[in-house]
Amino acid sequence: MTQYLRPGAYTERVDNAGPRRLLLRSDIPAFVGIAEQGPLDTPVPVESFRQFQACFGGFTGAGYLAYSVRAFFDNGGRRCRVVRVASRDFSEDNEVGAAAAMASVVDAGSNPGWTISAFSEGSWGDELQVALLEEGLAQASVDAGGLQSRFAAVSATAGFARGSLVRISQEDSLGGLRDFLRVVSHVDEVQRRLYWVHPEPGQGLPYDAPLQGYDLQRPARVVDIAYRVDVYRQERLLAMYSGLSLIPEHPKYAPQVLSPYRLDPADDAPPRAPAPIVIEAHAAGGVMPQPLRVVPLERIPLAGGRDGLAALSHRDFIGEAYAVGDSDEARRQRERGLASLERVAEITLVCVPDIVIRPEPDPVYLPEPTPPRDPCQPCPPHEPVRQFVAPTRERELPPVFTDEQVFQVQAAMVAQCESRGDRFAVLDSPYHIAENASAGIAEIRAWRNRFDSSYAALYYPWVKVLDPRGQGEVRAVPPSGHVLGQYALFDNETGVHRAPANRPLHWLQDLSLHSTYGQQELLNPLAVNLLRSEGPRGIRVMGARTLSSDPDWRYVNVRRLMIMLRRTLDIISQWVVFEPNHALTRNKFQVAISSYLSALWTRGALAGATQQAAFFVKCDEENNPAAQRDNGWLLAQIGVAPSKPFEFVVVRVGLQENEMTVSEVTADGAGQP
Repeated sequence: MTQYLRPGAYTERVDNAGPRRLLLRSDIPAFVGIAEQGPLDTPVPVESFRQFQACFGGFTGAGYLAYSVRAFFDNGGRRCRVVRVASRDFSEDNEVGAAAAMASVVDAGSNPGWTISAFSEGSWGDELQVALLEEGLAQASVDAGGLQSRFAAVSATAGFARGSLVRISQEDSLGGLRDFLRVVSHVDEVQRRLYWVHPEPGQGLPYDAPLQGYDLQRPARVVDIAYRVDVYRQERLLAMYSGLSLIPEHPKYAPQVLSPYRLDPADDAPPRAPAPIVIEAHAAGGVMPQPLRVVPLERIPLAGGRDGLAALSHRDFIGEAYAVGDSDEARRQRERGLASLERVAEITLVCVPDIVIRPEPDPVYLPEPTPPRDPCQPCPPHEPVRQFVAPTRERELPPVFTDEQVFQVQAAMVAQCESRGDRFAVLDSPYHIAENASAGIAEIRAWRNRFDSSYAALYYPWVKVLDPRGQGEVRAVPPSGHVLGQYALFDNETGVHRAPANRPLHWLQDLSLHSTYGQQELLNPLAVNLLRSEGPRGIRVMGARTLSSDPDWRYVNVRRLMIMLRRTLDIISQWVVFEPNHALTRNKFQVAISSYLSALWTRGALAGATQQAAFFVKCDEENNPAAQRDNGWLLAQIGVAPSKPFEFVVVRVGLQENEMTVSEVTADGAGQP
């Protein structure tokens, strides 16, 4: 207990909450698709639809990504990763790939000064305008005799910093002004001096140079040269950045304040909202830059933005594998689309709604009608100025992908989930299958027969939502966003062992096709998960089966429970590496796993009236003989009975050559990758 020796009042913090448990989330999907703006091929964490709009823009007829993400959050989702894809040309010409809109600003010597570009590729950047203003936020006067070759004794040092570019103005004998440019190397606040040659040897800047040609007997004025940049989008002020400097050593160096948007895929924290523009400087290093040549607050339009959708390929959704020895540039060119998800460990679900895109041009709105006159007014009012709704600009549209291209992307999704073993794929049927009532169920049966995996589920048909782009129009979109919202809802309410079905869906008006009970009786055994209108109960997902032909892995919740179990065991088993391989370690390991499985059984994730009927853990000398222990192996055999269907699935956790390995086998001993 703390001893208090001085009389007084003290505050103690008492935390009654227990230690926080490791939270292994299973409700985080990754959406890969087409967006209006945003970083390309980067898994950006998003925790609300407002965050999505801030980074990736709004709804567009070129893609379904915004619709799917909104449906995810409206149906119970809390967090996801979003990857924007587009055609990219990494050559210097780049005539067809996505490109950012930009504008150039020259300096006083007509040399390139700044290149101002939109923060991400896309034609959205052509809507931006920038206005520059040279600011004099920090100013100081210099008395006669105070201006020296190495410093100036000023009236105040407030607002000046190391790296400030200053203009020193002094009146000559003829009444004209002479200007000198220097970079402040040191600020002495006590003596109120601004040094452009540092008083300490070796502490100066590359721009340090004594002042020449000045008049010691005349007063002068020192003004800080910094810039304000106003950013407009469609005549609306979007952002304002003040005090931007031309000097790299300044704390508000413009290319550092407005730097390219970078995000570490392994970072779990929600990112900051990106600045709308990026500034690149062209001044040579170590050479003092010249002030920019700007007309105060004149708006400069950005131009040259391209969406990179006309040349979009299904390979842009997949990406390529890269080798360990590849350079950063080679990795950046290959780590695209689905491949960009490989380094993100928190993802547990994957969908690619835009591989089945049916692009639509964005609507162009007619002028707003003039309001009718009020006949009760004594005098007719003046004709009001007609207000026009800003027309939507013409965008590139992606191609309609063939069935074989759609299959290649969906097969790549499933392959990634199977190879990693820690995520699950949600597949959408192609559009022509989901809207063709005359074909019956033959086409969806044929599409389902392309897959055989317990790491994927297929949902059918599409849903119709109220299109935010139009006036009361509806648009058919893939159901994966709505379905993943329910996955997340059940994971957070009950747990991953709850089948994600039989709950009303939100933010939809209708289905693209309505199925009869007879069709459902045919499709459900084929593992096609139907969305059905259940009358007053609303539209619901009425299926929860995987695409596996193995009855052990028939249900989505069973596979996802085993995915979570595998991920958790991988984490809680790492402490065993390099521990002494004797009975005490084996007993501790067995107790740790049993405690975790007991918690799952208590929550209802495992079947069985008792713990002995729900699971077993075997880690003793029988399955760890002396010869195996001498080779550095530790093996724990784990059997669990998932809540559905009541069959045992065995997970083997082994230590081989000081490396933890996890594998799955069915109750009869057959292997499962």
